[in-house]
Amino acid sequence: MTQACAVRDDPGTRFEREIAPYHDQLYLKALRLTRQREDAEDLLQETLTRAWSSFQRFTRGTNLKAWLHRIMLNAFINAYRKRQREPLLLTGTIEGLADTPRTATGDCRPAEEQVIDRMLAAELSSALRDLPAEFKTVFYLTDIEGFSYREAAEIMGSPLGTVTSRLHRARYSLRSSIASRSRTAQRAARGLSCTYDQR
Repeated sequence: MTQACAVRDDPGTRFEREIAPYHDQLYLKALRLTRQREDAEDLLQETLTRAWSSFQRFTRGTNLKAWLHRIMLNAFINAYRKRQREPLLLTGTIEGLADTPRTATGDCRPAEEQVIDRMLAAELSSALRDLPAEFKTVFYLTDIEGFSYREAAEIMGSPLGTVTSRLHRARYSLRSSIASRSRTAQRAARGLSCTYDQR
């Protein structure tokens, strides 16, 4: 075996060569998950570190993209759970909080549109929180991240039929939950307008 051939088969070189096509895709996914550049960079670094430490166990010829996304999703979930257990530390003073601008979102749309978007997002977030974990995961992978059912099955380590069944149940549950919340909000709004009409 020549020295050039030995270098080509070096695990570090092989890792870099095989991971490189997915680097930008992984960063964009990390950015979508964390919504902050620094956190996305940290999540990407954590993902690549975990991938490197397990790279010897990765079976060549299987779906590397799904494997990497699974590692990232697990790293994100673990970090999220860890943050939930940490106590909240407030810095500064109460007076400093009052000086914080409340509408510094950078959103130039009319306030009505922003409120409607926030209400819809809040309803969806609330409905998603109520879903069982396995339904949340499959919904996130297919409907938010855009993975195919087969890719989601590989990432989750579940049979394809299980993924399609869970996705169907997740979508049905979300539709029902959001419709129910909307009806409740409409009844509350009608009740308020009746109260004002009687005055």
